[in-house]
Amino acid sequence: MISAGDFRNGMTIELDNNVYQIIEFQHVKPGKGAAFVRTKLKNIKNGGVVEKTFRPTEKCPQARIDRSDKQYLYNDGDLYYFMDTETYDQVALSAEDIGDALKFVKENEMVKMCAHNGSIFAVEPPLFVELAITETEPGFKGDTATGATKPATVETGAVVQVPLFVETGDVIKIDTRTGEYLSRV
Repeated sequence: MISAGDFRNGMTIELDNNVYQIIEFQHVKPGKGAAFVRTKLKNIKNGGVVEKTFRPTEKCPQARIDRSDKQYLYNDGDLYYFMDTETYDQVALSAEDIGDALKFVKENEMVKMCAHNGSIFAVEPPLFVELAITETEPGFKGDTATGATKPATVETGAVVQVPLFVETGDVIKIDTRTGEYLSRV
C-alpha cells in the first residue's frame, strides 16, 4: 500500500478495479481546510485520463507491472507476433492492442511488453531507432535559412518531418516517443 503523500510521476496504482499510471501530481495546502493531493491518472488498459484528488493519508495498492523484452517478428493482417528470446514462446496481439506503438519498429527488433497480472496491455518500442528514408521530395537550395522541414516516409511506412538536406536513401535517427527526427546516421 502506498499513501497519496508518496505519489510520484510514473507510479502505477490500483483504484476502482483498474490500473492507473500517475501522469501528474500536486500537493495542495489551501489557506483553509486540510491539505490534499491533486492527481492526473491515465488508465493503462484503455488510455483514458482521469483527474482525482486524494487526502495525503489515503492509501491505495501499488500495481505491479511486469516489463519483459520480446522480439517483434512480423504481422499477419490483424495480428502482430512477438517472441521471447529466452524461451522461444510466441505471443500474438491484435492491432487494437498495439495501436501505433510499432510505427517506427522494423521486424526482428526488440520491444518491451508491459503486463499486469499476466494480461499484456502495452508494447513499448525502443526509445531511439535508425530507419532508412524510402521516399521524400528533394530540398531546394536557399530554403534552409528558416530551418524548414519536409515530410519523409521511412521504411516502416511512417511519415516524419525532416530537414531539407535529408534525401531518399539516408538513414536517420528518430525519437519514438515524439516521432521527431534527431540526426542523420
